[in-house]
Amino acid sequence: MTIGILKTDTVRPEWVGTFGEYPDMFEALLRQVNPALDFRTWDVESGELPDDIAAVDGYIITGSKSSVYDDKPWIRALEDFVRHAHLAKCKMVGICFGHQLVARALGGLVDKSANGWGCGVQVYAVSDPQLLADGEGGDLQLLASHQDQVMLAPEGARIIARNDHCDIAGFRIGEHILTFQGHPEFIPEYSREIMTFRREMIGDERVAEGMASLDAMEHQGVRVARWMLDFLGA
Repeated sequence: MTIGILKTDTVRPEWVGTFGEYPDMFEALLRQVNPALDFRTWDVESGELPDDIAAVDGYIITGSKSSVYDDKPWIRALEDFVRHAHLAKCKMVGICFGHQLVARALGGLVDKSANGWGCGVQVYAVSDPQLLADGEGGDLQLLASHQDQVMLAPEGARIIARNDHCDIAGFRIGEHILTFQGHPEFIPEYSREIMTFRREMIGDERVAEGMASLDAMEHQGVRVARWMLDFLGA
């Protein structure tokens, strides 16, 4: 199986040697579940998108420091791609920015949240029976880093994850779209670097809470990786 990664951001240069770029993070995570996977990456930020939607078996749209409502041509082009892929019922997984981008492209609303930043390990209530069939319980602990949120889900979306900070933290459309606000591909060390770098932006109190969560809770990225691969048919 070949998974396409639609890369929508670059890792800060001083961190790449330790953590890799975002496609590297996804590849490392998913190969923990299935080492035989193949990947293709398109650098959407640089204007790359697949010429043929059927070029791979499914797509992952990564996170980004950009906001989906920013006036950037590559974001509008990616929205067009998502709409075409949706009509073709091509399988897509949206993560953080990707989650928000899919929502906005299909008629949802995304904006900055009055709840401020979500960072560190967040606990989400998951309500999707297909995901919960793994028998690991209804709470999901997942690293997050965002202020933007999906405020209104697109038509036909079924909300599958939420918490008090983020009411639409994941949704499913049919059997071809699955999204999560959190970051399964992150590891706690990377989350720590981001919170330290963005401390002034996030705020001392929220950063302190996020840092404490890294020690108090387990990040369940591999659980989400299994969900993603089951969804994509890998």
